[in-house]
Amino acid sequence: MLDVSSDGDRDGRVARDALSDVLQDLRLSGVSYCRTEVTAPWGIEIPAEDGAVFHFVAEGRCWLRTTTQPPERLEAGDMVLLPHGAGHALVDVVDGPTRPIRAMSRQSLGERAYRLRGGGGGARALLVCCDLGFEQSSVHPLLQLMPEVLLLRGREAPDPSLVVLLEAMAAEIEAQRIGGATVMARLADTIVTRVVRGWVETQPGETTGWLAAIRDPQIGAALAAIHRHPERSWSVPALAEVAHLSRSLFSERFTAIIGVSPAHYVARWRMHLARTWLRVERVSEVAARLGYHSEAAFSRAFKRLVGRAPSELRRELHG
Repeated sequence: MLDVSSDGDRDGRVARDALSDVLQDLRLSGVSYCRTEVTAPWGIEIPAEDGAVFHFVAEGRCWLRTTTQPPERLEAGDMVLLPHGAGHALVDVVDGPTRPIRAMSRQSLGERAYRLRGGGGGARALLVCCDLGFEQSSVHPLLQLMPEVLLLRGREAPDPSLVVLLEAMAAEIEAQRIGGATVMARLADTIVTRVVRGWVETQPGETTGWLAAIRDPQIGAALAAIHRHPERSWSVPALAEVAHLSRSLFSERFTAIIGVSPAHYVARWRMHLARTWLRVERVSEVAARLGYHSEAAFSRAFKRLVGRAPSELRRELHG
């Protein structure tokens, strides 16, 4: 008989749960969509975005050009995700000229949804394009580790449901039904989560670094807890309890994999979050969100770790 409560199965569940918690941190703060209908010859220049971008080729074919890698040919069913919102171009031929996307004819289809048309009347291509804003995107370690371009070939997709989700998105933006913006936001969230998860699962099994930590059943559970609840007073005993390890073994293992002590990682993660939140919140609000008992205590910690006062950074961010 198979023992479903074996250590191996239990470890597998913990590892998957840790990754799930981290993926939940990649919450979308905003999504806009564009149904792009173009006919050859055509070319679109898309500037760098503060967030992620993805394109799904529903019909036809095109080329993706970036400044850092060779052009990629995209066929119907293919999807490309640019996690850092790098500037790029989509063209019908690899060396074709482009026009800025803002110069093309755009028709509103509803809240944050558009139809883009252009080209010279030749072969047709249909793309679904999305701009994705992530909460805390600039500081999330998972996004920082990802490459500039993630290409998913529809015919070779290890997750067949992705193709179904992408086709549903294409149909939804065409139908223009009531509640379409909500449906599109949920589809985009699911699609991006599945793509990112697939990327994590296919990375080499390194023994150190952030990805190695999130894959480790015990250390991954502790890391996810830190990310989900940065406001808690995360002592080594508390984190060791989450990881189901002794204090000494947890501290040694965490430091060996991540490269810094648990206390240093907690402090660094809090300050990463603080730098993002200070763009839109007062110092006192950020201090409270991060679990500091006073603004003064938070300011001292921030200055010690970042090298400047949070009030100074906030003034700079607001000009």
